[in-house]
Amino acid sequence: MSGFRPGVRLGIDVGKARIGVARCDRDGLLAVPVETVPRTDAAAAHIARLADEYSAMELLVGLPISLSGGETASTDDARAFASEVRAASGVEVRLVDERLSTVSAHAALRDAGRSQRSSRKIVDQVAAVVLLQQAIDVEKSTGAPAGVAVPDPQEPA
Repeated sequence: MSGFRPGVRLGIDVGKARIGVARCDRDGLLAVPVETVPRTDAAAAHIARLADEYSAMELLVGLPISLSGGETASTDDARAFASEVRAASGVEVRLVDERLSTVSAHAALRDAGRSQRSSRKIVDQVAAVVLLQQAIDVEKSTGAPAGVAVPDPQEPA
């Protein structure tokens, strides 16, 4: 675990209707689902409360990039939401590439024998687990935090 910063992290998979949230233990050994948060005006504040409840040192927000590496409307939406969460929580937020996390989540649920319909309520949580685990693995293998930090709105640019 060279260079891995110990501490609880939350993984956040931002969608238009729902936001999946996952967390890991302080040693980054296991990422687990937490809950699915409805995408409302209160979502950022709710995630800030979860960050406080779990004493999270960092929030990792999935950044949806197209397979070709380009940005989309969903990319802009995730950036905006990450900024909202940063302002609401005061906790460091990092944007991490989440290409295929939802696809991987659907595949894992299918392999577990769940139908698409029965998976709808938890697929966002599983996608958050996937992106969080990928970010932990990156930090453990490189010694550097995954992704790009979202600026603190309280600090001058």
